[in-house]
Amino acid sequence: MKLHTTETKQYQTVTAYDEDGVELNAIRFTDSLLVLPESDPVPWPVASFEALTAADFERIDATAPDVVILGTGERQRFVHPKLTAVLTARRIGVECMDNQAACRTYNILMAEGRKVALALIIPPKN
Repeated sequence: MKLHTTETKQYQTVTAYDEDGVELNAIRFTDSLLVLPESDPVPWPVASFEALTAADFERIDATAPDVVILGTGERQRFVHPKLTAVLTARRIGVECMDNQAACRTYNILMAEGRKVALALIIPPKN
């Protein structure tokens, strides 16, 4: 789905998404990644929801977000609280949703000026 552009060009904005990947500022990504509004997206070595570890969330914690939007793939799934303990101990909320909802929610929070981290799981295609 293509999204309408807004006046947030200086930020990492989701401009399109589908089941195979995401576009940030019209640049296509087809692997899992971490996105914060004011820095370049970085690869996130998570191949699937089942492969998530506590270390994956420690990597997110290092970015010091206010809230984390976790895109769990094509459908919404909920991560075990023991994996996100490092974030919840610092009172950082983690919201789980499918990738499409995660992209939309990230754009809204980013446009509000929140320091939101978008962690998208984009499984490799065979």
